[in-house]
Amino acid sequence: MGRIFEVRKHTMFARWNRMAKQFSRIGKELTMAAKNGGPDPHGNPALRRSMLNARAVNMPKDKVDAAIKRASGRDATNYEEVIYEGYAPHGVPILVEAATDNVTRTAGNVRNFFNKLGGNLGSTGSVSFMFKRMGVFRLDPEGLDAEELELYLIDHGLEEFGETTGEKGELQLIARCEFTSFGQLQKALEDREITPISSELEYISDVVAELPEDQAKEVLTLVDALEQDEDVQKVYHTLA
Repeated sequence: MGRIFEVRKHTMFARWNRMAKQFSRIGKELTMAAKNGGPDPHGNPALRRSMLNARAVNMPKDKVDAAIKRASGRDATNYEEVIYEGYAPHGVPILVEAATDNVTRTAGNVRNFFNKLGGNLGSTGSVSFMFKRMGVFRLDPEGLDAEELELYLIDHGLEEFGETTGEKGELQLIARCEFTSFGQLQKALEDREITPISSELEYISDVVAELPEDQAKEVLTLVDALEQDEDVQKVYHTLA
């Protein structure tokens, strides 16, 4: 019985830890979007996107409002977006997206993770050429005609369209576009009164690295460590 309790406790801790990280990441997104484009989501597409993502992870409204309010405060934190590039163990390319108020601290932390966990932090451009920044919209397929929607979105910047699964194994539609077409595709969905489950700007790679399980675990250990850092927003890699 004690062991079952320990497993449940560990699972609950992991879930809360993950939720806290999601809230922190989206909180920064909300603050940066409001600071750059104003606190009114009607005239700020980036803020609308961040608020949508906050809703997708069940971020409480008071936390959303607080993050937006922080942007207009006299002591608002100035976050700088930084990309770090490098290789995980076994030569797997990695991009680390960070939002920080102290680049020196963040760079030191990221370098430390790479050094300790068998990776190599590279210079700007060392792996980014393998990734393409794209807009990614995840949609609930219920009530949608996927074929008709795809044809409609092609006229608004759609590059890729297909199916994927959510975190709970549920079916989702996924629509991708060029980075520069993000706003256009977002508006096209809004015009159809389609609210995405989430909408993100992500780095996508066509390169796929396949490794044995033991080597893949080494890569994912580095990825997990990077994702836990308070300044890191997202980590992208090419591991299958």
